[in-house]
Formats: sequence, structure tokens, C-alpha cells
Amino acid sequence: MSEQIITIERHIIEQQRKYPQATGVFSSLLYDIALVAKIIAHETTRAGLVEILGLAGKMNVQGEQQMKLDVFADQTMIRMNSYTGRLAVMASEEDEDIIPIPEGYGIGKYVLVFDPLDGSSNVDVNVSIGTIFGVYRRKSEHGPGTVEDCLQKGRNLVAAGYIIYGSSTMMVYSTGQGVHGFTLDPGVGEFLLSHPDIRIPARPKYYSVNQAYEQYWSEGMVQFTHWLLGMDREDPRESLSGRYIGSLVADFHRNLLEGGVYYYPADVRKPGGKLRLVYEAIPLAFIAEQAGGYASDGHRNILDVQPQSLHQRIPLFIGNRELVEKAEEFISGRDEQ
Repeated sequence: MSEQIITIERHIIEQQRKYPQATGVFSSLLYDIALVAKIIAHETTRAGLVEILGLAGKMNVQGEQQMKLDVFADQTMIRMNSYTGRLAVMASEEDEDIIPIPEGYGIGKYVLVFDPLDGSSNVDVNVSIGTIFGVYRRKSEHGPGTVEDCLQKGRNLVAAGYIIYGSSTMMVYSTGQGVHGFTLDPGVGEFLLSHPDIRIPARPKYYSVNQAYEQYWSEGMVQFTHWLLGMDREDPRESLSGRYIGSLVADFHRNLLEGGVYYYPADVRKPGGKLRLVYEAIPLAFIAEQAGGYASDGHRNILDVQPQSLHQRIPLFIGNRELVEKAEEFISGRDEQ
């Protein structure tokens, strides 16, 4: 008997059945995000043909030049989720303030935070890019959603995931019941379950970091990297191979499937870190923990960090638990003496 073909819609509905009190609103929200992923994937595969490669000519809130595809992805996510009555508010890495629901439309009980196009600087050279998202229940009791609804700890997430646009398009997500990956079949236009119950392999293969910045790192970070390379181990055969794409989603995805650690530490140029806590670190930390891994800022679990602002930056170490804990050990042992 052949294996069952499970679409993402069927998978979402089957998970919903585990909760008799569920209304279907949350399930519909996840499917809305899957639809956004299909639209963005359609544009990324023909970006050069429709002239949306290159810069859009304006800066985002981070002070970075926005790519045309950045703008398209951001607007697509906003438009697809503004009028459904499922959300109270949204927040995007590309927008300075929260994104309210337009007047005259229903206000829901969920909150959506997202990075519409992670790794967009790689678009013009055809390297994998992605979308990252997190979903919370609103904290405010009524009326339009607030900034505080978006500034919640990762422990409050009800879902998180990412879409990677590469040689194939995959959507990986978790609702707190494990991590599942779906590959888009362009022939039928549907996400099909391809990677059920993803677990980070116990034996890691790779470390992912921009080692060109080693000159700016602390002593603990340099020594941690040397340890990963097997320089300070009794058995150098335990060393890891370096793999770095420069697209967070792509680097994380590889290590999720193959085992390893990604890190972007604080350094003398960016003492507060570079990656965004709300849109990047927290959602991926949720995925990592659900897959048996761990994410840290070098001192504490990312999921326990209380965001103070929408665009707060933070150091990030994420992947196999023992490797991230080893990074914490090097930081506390070398950098805080």
C-alpha cells in the first residue's frame, strides 16, 4: 500500500481535532500563511522576469535598503491577513510601528509577527531566502491590538515557523506539538508533508558563523569556535565542518535537518547583537526547542527573554542543545572572569 499524501491543510485540520474546543480560526490563520508562502514563492522563482530583483529605493526601519522583493513579501503578508477577522494586530521587521487592522474589519484574538524576507541581500545571486513568523494570543482584552500584544516572551507563542525558498519551497512550522515540514509541489500548487516530526540529529555535523568577524569577537567566542574545530578536544575527529550561507533561514534549516549550531554573537561593533529578537530569534527558538534543540543569547534561553521594543536586537546561538550550552560555558568561563 502506498504512503498517504498529506496536504498542509489536512495536517492542520487533523491537529485541530486534538482540541475539541477549537473554533477553526487558528487553523485558518496557519493556512493563510501557507497561501502567502505560495504567492511569495511564485514571485521568487521568476523575480528576474518581472523586474523585482534589486533595490526598491527606500530604507526600512533597520536603516537597511529594502529590496523590491522585500517590499512585495511584506505587503503580501499584510494584505492577506488584514481583513480576515483573525488578527488583532501585526508587526513586521520592515515596518517601524505595529500594523493595525484597518477600520471596518473584524478584530481577532491572534497576533502575527514576521520577517517577510530573511536573507534578501542574497536575492540577486539566487541564494536561498525565507520568511519567518510567530503567532501569539493577544494580551489586551478588547479593541485594536497593541504594541504590548507583540512584545511577548517566546513562551507565549502558540505557533511559529518559517518558509524557505530554495531549490524547492518548504514550510516548516510547530504549534507546540512537534515540528513538521511541507514541500510545495508546484505541479498541484499544494504543500505536501515531506518531513514529519523533525528532530535535530543527536550527532551534529556543522557550525554556521561568519568567521570573517572573528577579529571582533570576545576571547570566549574565539575559543568556542576553536573547540568546535577540534583544536581543544582530546579526539579531533569530533570536529565540525563549517557551513555558512549568510541567510539565517537557510543556515538554520540545514542544521535543523543535519545537526549543528548557528551563532551570531555580540562583538565590539554590535555589542547588543545583530539579529532581531521578535521576528527572528524567538520564532526560530520555538522551532528549535520543539525539535529537541535549544536557543540562547549566550546567557539565557531566548524563549525567556522579555522583548522591550519591536526592533530589539540580540545575540543568537541556536541548534543542538549541547553545543549551545557549551557556548554559554565558554562565555561565562572566559568572558566574565
